[in-house]
Amino acid sequence: MTDTDFMRQALALADQAAALGEVPVGCVIVRGGEIVGRGFNRRESGRSALAHAELIAIDQACRTLGGWRLWQCTLYVTLEPCPMCAGAIINARIPRVVFAASDPKAGSCGSLTNLFSLPYNHRPAVESGLLADEAAGQLRAFFRRLRAPKARPAGLPD
Repeated sequence: MTDTDFMRQALALADQAAALGEVPVGCVIVRGGEIVGRGFNRRESGRSALAHAELIAIDQACRTLGGWRLWQCTLYVTLEPCPMCAGAIINARIPRVVFAASDPKAGSCGSLTNLFSLPYNHRPAVESGLLADEAAGQLRAFFRRLRAPKARPAGLPD
């Protein structure tokens, strides 16, 4: 499978998030061509600020591989990681991050700031923009639906 194939897997997970009313962000973690961790946003349904796609996928990958060091893995995510997720990526020693859409409001891999450029003990390589139009389209469609006026039930006065 290629980077594009893995990003398509992450986009499918983002669709699952949107179907649950969650912001559509999906993530897969790959080692040796095999997906070892999957996640999608669950902040609303999980009622947790920590339930980001990347954190869920990192946790699953650690459990699958039996350790916290993911030094042979690549993380694919549909939206640029926030500071919390970038910190988790650093701590998990993930060497490569591929993200689709940039996040000008919270992106911490180059948009708002770049935590990976700071002198931490681990600095992942970052590739951005893979299937960015598709990921950004998912996000735009989700927020357009969220902001759409609610239909009034028939028979109610205006």
